[in-house]
Amino acid sequence: MPTGKNLRYNPPHETKVSFADEGMYSRGAGELNMFDTNNPDTGLFDTVDGEMIRIAGSELLIFRYSRDENYDNLYDENSGKVLYHKPVQVYGHYDPRPVEEELNEFGIELSNDQIFTFNKTTIDQALGRPLIAGDVIRPRFQNLYYEIFEVQEDSFESYGVYHLVCAAKLLRDAENLLGNQYIK
Repeated sequence: MPTGKNLRYNPPHETKVSFADEGMYSRGAGELNMFDTNNPDTGLFDTVDGEMIRIAGSELLIFRYSRDENYDNLYDENSGKVLYHKPVQVYGHYDPRPVEEELNEFGIELSNDQIFTFNKTTIDQALGRPLIAGDVIRPRFQNLYYEIFEVQEDSFESYGVYHLVCAAKLLRDAENLLGNQYIK
């Protein structure tokens, strides 16, 4: 063999795969992306989700909590009077339940935690900020007040629809916290 090549050995060569949309492939290179993350339809799905919650949800009043100079970051609580603002009307989902009072060895205990679900974009627009722990929710059709103690984002990643799932505890002394100006 005068060329010096071994015809039995085929060296490995790079395989070129052609996609219909090379630009889309280059954006998601290195990942297995099934959905286009820059798709303008994600805004549409978010709007439809917000509208569905408004139509099928319940009317809720949210009292925005604000921290003042008396807030202690070490104990994560306010040492003075908590400030609440005028309520904002929003829509969300929750499961109304009767108040349960359990009698145990330490006395009567309220065990009525409530889960509220909101559309994230709608809440951010209505409140001017995201929901935070300390905000108070009052369902329009119940004379009960719930204080949020945990807020989580629940998302459907492929379409970008975000829900806020809030865990809240029943307030017993809402009149002292909110004052007479907001409670009828």
